[in-house]
Amino acid sequence: QVQLVESGGGLVQAGGSLRLSCAASGRTFSSYAMGWFRQAPGKEREFVATISWNGGLTYYAEAMKGRFTISRDNAKNTMYLQMNSLKPEDTAVYYCVGGVVRVGGSDPGFYRYWGQGTQVTVSS
Repeated sequence: QVQLVESGGGLVQAGGSLRLSCAASGRTFSSYAMGWFRQAPGKEREFVATISWNGGLTYYAEAMKGRFTISRDNAKNTMYLQMNSLKPEDTAVYYCVGGVVRVGGSDPGFYRYWGQGTQVTVSS
């Protein structure tokens, strides 16, 4: 059974930082893209970032560029999202996703596996 477990969410003040982790089990994702999506209350789910199978390619939503950094450690089957300069509008549940292709994108269709999510709350 494939599991993606996020951790690292919490409450932070605007301008602060958080580092999310996503630990995968039940499947080795070292050959597949992974990524992050988020969903704020009352809003549609939105793409945050993706990283290719070997970490060589990354792609971010425009609003996250320069503030968020996605990375992965294939030896640990783990992915990370470093979030800096957080804003209240970053408040959302953040979901880790595991893909079925080597290089993903912003389309949720690239990703078959989803974690349960971790709450990130940024206070003003």
